[in-house]
Order: sequence, then C-alpha cells, then structure tokens
Amino acid sequence: MILHRYFARRFTWTFLATFAGFFLLMILVDLVEQLRRFGADVPFGDIMQLSLLNLAGGIYGIMPLIMVLSTLVMFLGLSQSSEMVVTRAAGRSALRSLAAPLVVTLIIGAITVGVFNPIVAATSKEYGTREVELRSAGASVLSILGDGLWLRQGDDVSQTVIRADTTNLDGTALTGVSFITFTPEGGPTRRIEAATATLTPGAWDLTDAKAWPLDGVGVPEARATTHPTLRIPSSLTADEIRDSFGDPSSIAIWELPAFIARLEVAGFSTTRHAVWFQMELALPAFLLSMVLIGAGFTMRHQRGGRTGVMVLSAILICFALFFLRNFAQILGENGQIPAILAAWAPPLAAIGASLGLLLHLEDG
Repeated sequence: MILHRYFARRFTWTFLATFAGFFLLMILVDLVEQLRRFGADVPFGDIMQLSLLNLAGGIYGIMPLIMVLSTLVMFLGLSQSSEMVVTRAAGRSALRSLAAPLVVTLIIGAITVGVFNPIVAATSKEYGTREVELRSAGASVLSILGDGLWLRQGDDVSQTVIRADTTNLDGTALTGVSFITFTPEGGPTRRIEAATATLTPGAWDLTDAKAWPLDGVGVPEARATTHPTLRIPSSLTADEIRDSFGDPSSIAIWELPAFIARLEVAGFSTTRHAVWFQMELALPAFLLSMVLIGAGFTMRHQRGGRTGVMVLSAILICFALFFLRNFAQILGENGQIPAILAAWAPPLAAIGASLGLLLHLEDG
C-alpha cells in the first residue's frame, strides 16, 4: 500500500508539473496571437482576458498529450534511478506497479469530463462573444430552446429575430415562423408571421405571410398586410446556420443530452452531437490508453541509447492513436459507423494492445 501511495503521489506531481508547463507555454503563445490579431486598438487587459478564455479549450484539447508526457517522464525517472528494479526485486509485477497511476488517471479523466468540460464550454462561449464585440461585427446566431428554434440575423442597419416551430435538417426550411425586426437602438419596427420560410441565396422566401408595422403610428392590426408570398433579404447561408449550432464542444456535457433531445424535436440531425457526447464519455478510457502506451515503452530498464528510440516510438504511437480516434469520429459523424463504436473502439483497442505489450515485455 505504501508503494502504491508513492507511485500515485509521484504520478500526480509529474502530471501537475507537465500541466503547468503547457499552461505557461500556451498562455504566452495565445497572448502573442491575440496581440497580433487586435494590435494596439484593444486594451491589453481585454486581450489578456481573451487569452485566458481561449486557454481552457486549448489545454482541454491536449490533455492526452499531457498525460502521455507525464507517464514518460515519471517512468523514465523511475528507471534511471533504478526504483523500478528495486520494485521488481520486491516481487511487484509491472501491472501491479501501474495500478496506482491508472487509478489517478481515471480520477483525472473523470474530473476533466465532469468539471473541466463545462468550464471549457462556458469559456468558449464567452470567448466567442468577447471576440465579436471587439471586432464590432454583425452576428448570426441559432439556438434550440424548448419553445422552438431561434435565429438571429443582422447588419449595421437592423437586427432580425426569427422563431420557428420546426425546421428541416440544415435549418433552411422553417414552418410556423415569426420575424421581428429591430433598429440598432433596440426598438421593434416590423413583425411578420408566415406559414413557411425557405432560405434562398440572399433572402428568405415566405408563404402565407402577414406583416404588422411597429413604428408606433396608428394601430398595427389596422395597418397589417397579407402576402401570399413575401421575400425578406438575408445575409445568412445554410453553412452559417449549421456552424452556429454545430459545435458540440460549446455545450457542457451535463446539458448535452437535453440539447440533443431538443434538436430531435426541432427536426435536426443529432449524429454529430451524439458522437461528441460518446467521445467525451470515453475520454477517461482514452487517457488510460495513453498511460498504458507510455508505460509499455518506458517501464523497462533503459540500456545504452535505446531511451530516445523508446520515447519516440511511444509518442508516435500515441499520435497515431489520436488521429485514428479523430478518423473514427469523422466516420461516426457521417453516419458510417455507430456513435458508440466511433467513440469507444479506439481507446479500448489501444488499452487491449498496451496490456498485451506489457504482459509480453514485463511478465513473459
């Protein structure tokens, strides 16, 4: 038990040191990038806030790399100090020596998914909002709520809020739709209700529409007009609509199941979000595979110049596994393989192969 606590403590401190190193490196790199993008037009304090908001997502994305480097550093240190030799002489097998680091990895993975993931989702949204504000550009946003689907389009002249009961898969055909146009100062100028609205290049084509002027002159109902067809200019495109709600990483994992349910009710495809949800659930297993791969190549006593080759081999295999995971994610998002298979097959296969390598090299 004392040895398990020692390995767990050492792995934890190694992970924290590696995490801190990447934190400092990435904050400096991102700060330089934000300064390059905004220059002297934006106060340094705002740029620093942008860098900190963007940092969470960057760190979250490289967690597997941090984990494998922590494993390599720890076990190389144990091998060079002959602590692994002493451990084996005491009757501890390689798998028993790995028990404590693996438990710590699972705990880190659970904290990453359960706590760090919602933080990343919140900071990503805030980063996007702050960036748009600093650039002073018009925005187009879509959201799925319990009472329907909401869109926003706008420019320097006006902003229009769009609400629809249902839509097609890409958000370009709406039914039971309302358009409310606002001035830049915030006052409404026109309201339109229509049976359907179809997005065409440069405009929304409405059918069975009724329009009410909201300029404050007279009674809106008395001045209302009906139109069998009506065309409303729009700068939105189908790609912009999909992209505005298509990034699952901006949604906390605890909220993702309810969001997927709302997408299904609204008529959108939920494949991408379902794959992302399963990928997040499988992240602790993926981190576990990183530790096993790193340990498989560095737990043995290092002789001569083989250390560099072993470390390089471990890193290359981890990168290959990372790209395989991304490839499986793409296949899952395209519907070619089930979401569960896309998310869980790469880490589970890597865990099985790593255990086989450890049993072959360490325990005969």
